[in-house]
Amino acid sequence: MVFSRLFLALVWLIIGGCAIQPPVRPATDVSVHQIHLKQIAAIQTFNIQGRLAVNADGKGYSGSLHWLHLSDTDGIDIFTPLGSKIAHIEKSTAQVTLTNAKGERVSAQDAESLTEKTLGWRLPLSGLSDWAVGRPTQASIDQQQWDNAGRLTLLEQQGWKIEYTQYMDSLGVSLPQKITLRRQNVLLKLVVEQWTAAP
Repeated sequence: MVFSRLFLALVWLIIGGCAIQPPVRPATDVSVHQIHLKQIAAIQTFNIQGRLAVNADGKGYSGSLHWLHLSDTDGIDIFTPLGSKIAHIEKSTAQVTLTNAKGERVSAQDAESLTEKTLGWRLPLSGLSDWAVGRPTQASIDQQQWDNAGRLTLLEQQGWKIEYTQYMDSLGVSLPQKITLRRQNVLLKLVVEQWTAAP
């Protein structure tokens, strides 16, 4: 009889212990970074004012840039630290054209080869409109890391390693403020001073 009572007491203790275990989170829960991606998905056009620093093959450049990104076109003005415009880049679905400070125009099929030929460094414009907002492109992803707020901290894609070191609240969401892009002998640093909606 005593053994039976002890056995029943032990069973109730086990059952009670099981009852206070924390619930297991369902595997179908949406991850934090997926929520953040949905928040920034509506940003398909934008206007950026910021600073750009470049190191390519041991040669450096720094200055400011103004970038207007629309659904089918891009317009980027690159300035010296003193404010003189050194290049204007126009990208359409057909081609990319760069106009230098002398008014000379050079065109190519993509911005990467055009900027490498004219400026001496590659500007990854084909992916930058997504990377600047803090999301991967539709291309395959080699590596990605997210912080506790669901924002990208590291992305490796299309041969580039992109690091996000600072974000800012703008346009109703959290958007990148400091971005570093690396590829072989090219290092690009973009600091966004202001995000505004495209006109």
